[in-house]
Amino acid sequence: MSHIQKRADRRYRARWLDPDGRERSRTFTRKADAERHLTAVEGAKLSGAYVSDANPVTVSEYARQWAATRPHRPTTAVRVASLIDKHIDGAKIGARRLSAVRNSEVQAWVTDRSRVLSPCTLRLLVALLRSVYAAAVQDRLVASSPVTRLSVPRSERARIVPLTVAQVQALADAMPDRCRAMVITQAGLGLRVAEVLALRLVDVDFLRRTVQIEWQLSQDGKRRVPPKTPRSRRTLPLPSVVAEALAAHVAEFPPAVDGSLFTTANGNLWRQEHYGARVFTPAVRGAGLPAGTTSHDLRHHYASVLLEAGESVVAVAERLGHENATLVLKTYGHLMPDNEDRTRRAIDDAWSDGLQTASDRG
Repeated sequence: MSHIQKRADRRYRARWLDPDGRERSRTFTRKADAERHLTAVEGAKLSGAYVSDANPVTVSEYARQWAATRPHRPTTAVRVASLIDKHIDGAKIGARRLSAVRNSEVQAWVTDRSRVLSPCTLRLLVALLRSVYAAAVQDRLVASSPVTRLSVPRSERARIVPLTVAQVQALADAMPDRCRAMVITQAGLGLRVAEVLALRLVDVDFLRRTVQIEWQLSQDGKRRVPPKTPRSRRTLPLPSVVAEALAAHVAEFPPAVDGSLFTTANGNLWRQEHYGARVFTPAVRGAGLPAGTTSHDLRHHYASVLLEAGESVVAVAERLGHENATLVLKTYGHLMPDNEDRTRRAIDDAWSDGLQTASDRG
């Protein structure tokens, strides 16, 4: 039961039991303040909104606890752990008690991190801390989240300039012989690099001219894992240019025992990092492509070709394995054909019809 104890120094100590049965106390100068506090405490206990400010858990500790309970994919788990280690545990805010952090401290942390992180990565980091505090509110470790109304630098994404067919062909020509078809396949199907590396002969139906995307390769190249999302599992049309490249590749470099189409000279699956650093990047230089070109640019090439041909944003999203078309529109909207005559005609026709209707009524 809660009660108030008068101390020798004429101050008043309010005592109560928290929902876990542990005794808590707080000292007040006036008895009325102590009484109001106990009333608020009992009300919070009854409503389930009670929060103990005495919990010693730090932001870093709780962030790691939170991350350990999330159903993250292995690659996501590694990225989240890295963000916590470098930018939460490695900052002053990480050592602060979870319940003691103020909004101004979070803003100072955001400003400090903005000096070393890109706006895009910073937003991911802020979203991470926001999720951590949302969970803390649900666990009744804090009454409310301090990760609100923050000033974050704007993220200005550079417009994508897709590779041309000639550039993709130059890149393929600059690749080692056993990797040449990988470039054509990725550019002609719009695959993620992990999806290309996981392709098997059984996934390619030359007769029906389709390719089934069921797997992607893990970062270490040791196993196939399910794609990122359910939408990533998809059936793609097989263009002739890709079919011919794959047929030639299979004839020169027979698939592995498990049917893998693309392997190293030793017959092993590729590690993404090794393929990117030791094979793809040197070929980019050899082909004279812009610095910073990655295998993901082949995916951009695919999307740009489809949009230029008049494919809908929804269709392109399905081909790329995106969850929705909004991301495609935001990323590639500037690449959609701009028909000025169609715009003029649309406005002129609308006004012509509208004025004619008004004239008929008059």
